[in-house]
Amino acid sequence: MQKPGNIWSFVLLGALLTACGQESEPQRDADPSDFQKQLQTKLITAQPGDVITIPAGVHQINRGLSLNVSGVTIRGEGMDKSILSFKGQVQGAEGLLVSASDFTIEDLAIEDTAGDGLKVNEGRNIVIRRVRTEWTNGPDEKNGAYGIYPVQTENVLLEECVAIAASDAGIYVGQSRNVVVRNNRAERNVAGIEIENTFHADVYGNITNENTGGILVFNMPDLPQPGHSTRVFQNTVVGNNTDNFGAEGTPVASVPAGSGIVINSNDKVEIFDNDIADNDTANIIISSYFATGFQGTREMAANYDPYPETIYVYGNRFSGGGSSPDGLDLKALKVALFGLTGNLPDVLWDGYVNADKVDADGSLLPEYAICIDNGDAEVLNADLANGSDNIVVGAAQHHCKHEKLPAITLAAPLG
Repeated sequence: MQKPGNIWSFVLLGALLTACGQESEPQRDADPSDFQKQLQTKLITAQPGDVITIPAGVHQINRGLSLNVSGVTIRGEGMDKSILSFKGQVQGAEGLLVSASDFTIEDLAIEDTAGDGLKVNEGRNIVIRRVRTEWTNGPDEKNGAYGIYPVQTENVLLEECVAIAASDAGIYVGQSRNVVVRNNRAERNVAGIEIENTFHADVYGNITNENTGGILVFNMPDLPQPGHSTRVFQNTVVGNNTDNFGAEGTPVASVPAGSGIVINSNDKVEIFDNDIADNDTANIIISSYFATGFQGTREMAANYDPYPETIYVYGNRFSGGGSSPDGLDLKALKVALFGLTGNLPDVLWDGYVNADKVDADGSLLPEYAICIDNGDAEVLNADLANGSDNIVVGAAQHHCKHEKLPAITLAAPLG
């Protein structure tokens, strides 16, 4: 989330294990400085069409790497074989910073960077495939903010990656367009997967567990591009109950532990055909900018829309969830409405609406409505705009449908 603001003997044994179809641990560089110099040189002198290979092994890197040439591929031998370890990094805000288009990176790991793991800035036709970013010490506020971080990009495919223990978002796509995030795993980050100020994104086939929040679709106020039109489907979002370890004052620090899927201030979002379970605050949270606790610290652009609108939740499979919400206010609300052993409903909505988009009864006009067409799933309208004077629990007022968003088609060629 943009800041500031309120997810590894013996040689013979290794050979025998390999011969038996088992993989030995990656070997560490005999002379780490030589590999680092060679890799830096390859990145600096790269030409369009080059393939830069990362051999198997744990390669020690102590300075940030960068690539500024389009049409380059960086390829390892596997995310658990070719490992760039930045433990002890002394220079650089990222592990690898890419400012280029027509870029592919695949089959390697980036570990223990001082800042973000992999950042791709202002590129088109980006493929990030089977890349693992991880802070091996586990969740820690001092870890880098983002694991995999394409920002201001277009035509992006991010697939089969793993992101672990980022202090903000494991997989983050910001201010981008035409994006597919599929078949990834994010765990023990503050936010597992986050789509922010991005439009036309499909997020599917992913597994998010043990994060503070599983999947976030956010729209922040002081960025040049608003977000809208995101589909979140066929994901497994289970047990995202890790205590929030985001840096104080950042937007992600406001995400309650136990959040499954969170929509904040974003429009035209579909959530469907997901398995969502055992997220202790709520399986789905729908909120406005006003409910985050950090409004006033960021300037709102004149065209910024702080309200979530045209939200469509349907065909998901819910279980558990809402049993132990994070924060005294939510705990008290649960006990008051559902008793000590009860649960908050699957969908928690803060209740803020734009007064210019409501009917005579104060309900959102049909084209902006929050529609829940999901069996017996209920919605808790917390009515925060009115001091929770008129809390409503039920589903009848949200029985509606929206026209479904089209699937994202990525433009060729992609690697």
